[in-house]
Amino acid sequence: MQETMQFEMKLQTAKADLSLRREIWVLLVWLLLVQKGEAQQPFASPAQTSPSPGTATWALLHKNVGIASMHTAVTHTGQVLFLDRTDIGPSLISLANGLCRDNQRDMSSQHDCTSHSLMFNPIDNSVRPLLVITDTWCSSGQFLPNGTLMQTGGYNDGVQRVRWLTPCGSDGSCDWVESSTDLLQAGRWYASNQLLPDGRMFVLGGQYSPTYEFIPSNGLGIFTLPLLESKNYFNWYPFIHLLPDGTLYIFADRDSLILDYNTNTIVKTFPSIPGEPRNYPCAGSSVMFALENGGTSAPEVLVCGGASIMAPGNVTAQYPASQTCGRITVWDTNPGWSMQDMPIRRNMGDMVMLPNSQILIINGAQNGAQGWDNAASNPVLNPVIYDPDSWSFQVQPASTIPRVYHSTANLLPDGRVLVAGSNCHIHYTFVGEFPTELRVEAFQPAYMDPIHDSIKPLFVSNPITISYGAPFDVQVSIPGPVQGMVGLTLTSSPFTTHSYSQGQRQVKLAISPPMQLSSNVYSISTKGPLNANVAPPSWYMLHALHQQIPSYGVWVQVQ
Repeated sequence: MQETMQFEMKLQTAKADLSLRREIWVLLVWLLLVQKGEAQQPFASPAQTSPSPGTATWALLHKNVGIASMHTAVTHTGQVLFLDRTDIGPSLISLANGLCRDNQRDMSSQHDCTSHSLMFNPIDNSVRPLLVITDTWCSSGQFLPNGTLMQTGGYNDGVQRVRWLTPCGSDGSCDWVESSTDLLQAGRWYASNQLLPDGRMFVLGGQYSPTYEFIPSNGLGIFTLPLLESKNYFNWYPFIHLLPDGTLYIFADRDSLILDYNTNTIVKTFPSIPGEPRNYPCAGSSVMFALENGGTSAPEVLVCGGASIMAPGNVTAQYPASQTCGRITVWDTNPGWSMQDMPIRRNMGDMVMLPNSQILIINGAQNGAQGWDNAASNPVLNPVIYDPDSWSFQVQPASTIPRVYHSTANLLPDGRVLVAGSNCHIHYTFVGEFPTELRVEAFQPAYMDPIHDSIKPLFVSNPITISYGAPFDVQVSIPGPVQGMVGLTLTSSPFTTHSYSQGQRQVKLAISPPMQLSSNVYSISTKGPLNANVAPPSWYMLHALHQQIPSYGVWVQVQ
């Protein structure tokens, strides 16, 4: 005990000494600037203007949820939807109340009393099994304006299916609903979805389907997209980003275009991104950076990672994965790719938009490509965080669990990132280098370090619904003195699968300076996103940020 106290005293002395040195250094810098005529007022110390970096950590949430989540989505009721394929044979969690799944077209188990989908509660880490009938292998999805998840396609008997799940709370009994009459017009396996401003679903691509369609179709048929026709193999799970003018940015392999889906015309094409193919089975990922000032900024797209064109099907070679990211401002007159190297080469990485608008790149492997068994090797255990403003990467602490093929990562309202899945095998296999992974963990970015508690905002009041362009106020409490502005971001909840989060987007709201209401409560005036092109009607996570430290998010419905 005495040795511990002595150590703590030495530690505090060292911290105080470091703080003093920092203050002296800041003062010397300021004096130098004054002498040069470049400073009009004293420097604020770094400890005052920005928080200490803190430490990112990992936490194991569940040792065995029973399924490997190939598809993951966070619902506005607080539950997380896990979904695997159905034709893998029995999982490790039984359906409740004696339910069984009987499907004569299933390729593995026509009578199966285990679950292949479940609801996970990130508050108490409990699970509730769900019943899904048709095969959801490599399917697609996204949330509708009312918060219902629309899930489309798959394999075998699921290739044209449309499924719905209307979320409920932890004490509810919501489950999958499948229709035998509402079907996709084309079979879609490895497709991508995008919610449109009018609430329709845009469904694009898939193996052997270089086309797109709408749900509901309203009498419209299917439309061919030449970009997908020309790619043949490296166009599965194409990247789609809804732009603030209502058109769609679509990326496949190494090429991209802007599609006006209302007139079914290609508005613009872009130069090929340098480097490797970026879509399945080479598995890069993509995000559109946060739209600024309520959605008035020019959209910029980031594409990172991928695999050698020779990697798929060439297991022996284990070609190195891509180490590059490219970003492009799609409304530039002559747009081009600005390329950067990541600290770690990576394929099968998931990209997650954090509440502070930085990008987490997590999961994946450094060699090979997507595929069964030994298609990839050398797992990437360290996430990295990319700061779009400074164009910089920061390597994060490593997980102990490899997350390769069929793994997912999703933002939770509290700021954690839920990490699940990883299965390189046709059936559940618990031997070998990459066994089927049933553990669920959370990556906790440095902004969650308790060192930031004195500046972390907390919502005191907030709206439940937000209307486009309409003003509203929020109130936040901040324990310590407020420095600078208090930001507000809206972040969607995407459908994450195969290294791409379908429907992921973020909007930074225009804000007023905080108005102090009491000793530590402040009011911030803002207004909703510009229109439905900027933020399609749906449920979003609203976060307040103070010195880039986010609050616990609250769910709001934008309409």
